Amino acid sequence: MTDLTTAYQVGHHLLLAHGAAVPIIRQNVPHARLGISLNLNPIYPGAPETEHMSAAYRQDGFLNRWMLDPLFKGVYPADMVNLVQPYLPPIDLAAVQSAAVPLDFLGVNYYLRNVVLHDDNELPLRLRHIMPEDAQKTALGWEIFPEGLTALMLRLQQDYAPAAMYITENGSAFDDQVSADGTVNDPQRIAYFESHLAALEQAIEQGAAVKGYFAWSLMDNFEWSHGYDKRFGLIYVDYTTQKRILKQSALYYRDKIRG
Repeated sequence: MTDLTTAYQVGHHLLLAHGAAVPIIRQNVPHARLGISLNLNPIYPGAPETEHMSAAYRQDGFLNRWMLDPLFKGVYPADMVNLVQPYLPPIDLAAVQSAAVPLDFLGVNYYLRNVVLHDDNELPLRLRHIMPEDAQKTALGWEIFPEGLTALMLRLQQDYAPAAMYITENGSAFDDQVSADGTVNDPQRIAYFESHLAALEQAIEQGAAVKGYFAWSLMDNFEWSHGYDKRFGLIYVDYTTQKRILKQSALYYRDKIRG
């Protein structure tokens, strides 16, 4: 993040646009099912002391509550407004109440958790991120933590009670290679999907209103600043020839969703 003030301004107007668009769509397409997707991470303190617990709450406010509270409660979280006041643009924060329009579902993009420690030298949130020593990681260096998906979905159900929830993105990048026999064996990705689908089943069993799951992604894709270097797909793409190869994870996922 290089310009926090601009980021807050853009986020604010995205919320206002959402609130303005939903009733117009409903008026013109009465049977449409409307929702919004957010990239959400569960937040964990890196140590049990109170200061680190408070740091985790601040990170949750910065990453999760700043968008969720307007959408479901019509207000920005007061603790975060006070904390980031010096970085806020000259906007009418109260106008965000218009974003709290009824939704048919909440989409959730889940990849990882955040683990944080209090650090007065890191402004404005006074925290820093850490990676647990025993963490399993993807090729992007993201921690593999399926338990976080269970915790996140239950928290969303408890705090915001969306009518329904869909996992709109969940997946992992690994260094996939084509074998001599022309196959792409990716057991790490299969294990990733197995563990995260099991975590989602636990959330459903405990009352989370989860109605669907979408794996990220169907094919290897252009991944933001990583370009074509990192592969998330169920289907391998040879970028030179454009040939597509079903990875072993694609065959696993095919059989899983058939079942």
